[in-house]
Amino acid sequence: MLTLTQRKPPNLDAIITFTLALTAEERTRSRHRFELEDGTVIFLRLPRGTVLKDGDILQDESQSNFIKITAKSEPVLTVSADTPLLLLRAAYHLGNRHLPVEITPSYLRLSPDPVLRIMLEQLGLEIKAESLPFYPEVGAYGDHAHG
Repeated sequence: MLTLTQRKPPNLDAIITFTLALTAEERTRSRHRFELEDGTVIFLRLPRGTVLKDGDILQDESQSNFIKITAKSEPVLTVSADTPLLLLRAAYHLGNRHLPVEITPSYLRLSPDPVLRIMLEQLGLEIKAESLPFYPEVGAYGDHAHG
């Protein structure tokens, strides 16, 4: 079992021992057990509140293994609009529900939810179900260590 206790900045020169693909929700876990496809057990023991990002490198307690974090594809709804104002309205309504949303100038992305999908369609937005990496906002007060 590898216990990962340190986050390092992305480094192209690091010799990566393993790659750990995590969903957006899994990247918010600072204490968790994961098992790789080859059976290797990895335990995260990071400072509470740590939010991992695609490309982060974690180091184990022995400082001999580097594990690269990648964003795993997962089911998402991608929301687009004909006008910026319509997209802003959708962001407002989703924000009122306090759920994770990826925000960009051209689309919003969220986890699948049939009730929210209907609401967004009724507002006149285009919704596309996809399987992609999901990068939701961490919040105004979240992840001070990675900002």
